[in-house]
Amino acid sequence: MKPVRILLADDHTIVRKGLRMLLESAGYQVVAEAANGRDAVALADEHRPDVVVMDVAMPILNGIEAARLISAKSAVVFLSMHSDEAYVLKALKSGARGYLLKDSAEHDLILAVRTVHEGKAFFSPAIGKMLVEDYVRQMREQRVEDSYELLTARERQVLQVLAEGRSNKEVATLLDLSLHTVETHRGNIMQKLNLHSTAEIILYAIRKGVIS
Repeated sequence: MKPVRILLADDHTIVRKGLRMLLESAGYQVVAEAANGRDAVALADEHRPDVVVMDVAMPILNGIEAARLISAKSAVVFLSMHSDEAYVLKALKSGARGYLLKDSAEHDLILAVRTVHEGKAFFSPAIGKMLVEDYVRQMREQRVEDSYELLTARERQVLQVLAEGRSNKEVATLLDLSLHTVETHRGNIMQKLNLHSTAEIILYAIRKGVIS
């Protein structure tokens, strides 16, 4: 089996060295390193890595913008100091499949790379906990009911698989449904939960504990 090929992008050399040692000790292959977002995009085009592990804040071109150019070809995992919802949502909208806090990278990075390489989403446990607590607080303050109970059992299944980062076609195959049926369920889910994008579906699923 070929090793997972990884591009590292961080403007701190010592961070990249530490990440390289951690990944290579687990059997992964680091094919290139970048110190800024522009180089990350160029090296991703050149090497076509399976996974890009990238900082959010980088010079010349930040990680969010770089991910928009990379995520169609390689799975992107962000490493960040920021745990607030705004950063997570921006990361998801850029096409990233994973979001880790830098202080948890030593414990979570190997699992994160393996998970996103399998086509699923991965987030630091601290991120999930923060989002759940924040969502509960918002619901209480706004005195509104969560709409999750409005979903049918099948819609909940579809929500989970979509939130894991699967396409409509993949959901159809996994759940043995027609593509049209999946598209209908997706539309119903987004309407009932007032969601408007795949990024918001993933964020909602993390908040509800549907995915971790």
